[in-house]
Amino acid sequence: MSYDNYRPSSFKLLPDVVKNLLIINGLLFLATYAFDLRFHFDLTDYLGLHYFEAEKFRPWQFITYMFMHGGFTHIALNMFALWMFGSSMENIWGPKRFLTFYIFTGLGAALTHYLVVYYQLKPVLDAISSYIEHPSAIAFKAFLDNPNLFSLGIENVQYNFHEFVGKYNELLVTDAGAAQQLSIDFMQQYKADFLNAPVVVGASGAVFGLLLAFGMTFPNNIIYVYFAIPMKAKYFVMLYGAIELYSGISKSSDNVAHFAHLGGMLFGILMILYWRKKYRF
Repeated sequence: MSYDNYRPSSFKLLPDVVKNLLIINGLLFLATYAFDLRFHFDLTDYLGLHYFEAEKFRPWQFITYMFMHGGFTHIALNMFALWMFGSSMENIWGPKRFLTFYIFTGLGAALTHYLVVYYQLKPVLDAISSYIEHPSAIAFKAFLDNPNLFSLGIENVQYNFHEFVGKYNELLVTDAGAAQQLSIDFMQQYKADFLNAPVVVGASGAVFGLLLAFGMTFPNNIIYVYFAIPMKAKYFVMLYGAIELYSGISKSSDNVAHFAHLGGMLFGILMILYWRKKYRF
């Protein structure tokens, strides 16, 4: 990669790709509410990234999830970071390379997140599949008595769970076969809803990739944390990465895909190292 074409005087306040990314994110954010109010259609459910084994998963979600957000604070923080770090990187790299990096790190964030989620969900999914293949009243009672049942997502099933348990217990006394079939139907629905429930949205993975790129390109530039605390970019990146790693490992319950953020940074450094080797800059 060469910076021969870089000229400070040619910098734009808002480069083309960053500008268009801001516009697309903003329009889809407004469209999410408009579709819900006008058509009662959940655009997030359609464009957000579902687990790859879920019924609602679609391949395009690996791209569209980057442009969806879960609330005003979510989009405001991501778009501020995109403007802050992305503008500098696009002005240096140019629009084509910048967009390639942005999409690549966004995809990397999604893949990293679901690699982790796969190992988190696998024991539960294996247990459900095992029960469906070999149902029994004892095995189902053990499932219902699991103290972690609601932490496993049981609240997301379409059944009225408590109503179902009452009906199942009644049938268990009068018709064990019907009770078993009811339990199988429940577990199949539970598996489908359990897989459909996790939805990832947001530009955070790609933004964390840009944050890493900024720190590697301008390591000694000063960033003001909370607009007050001065910190060199390289230390800011390391601190943020450490926080995300700790939050991910400690299984923080803040509903944030911490490993997606780390994935964006990981894929970002891989691409930068590849470019450095290829273009020798």
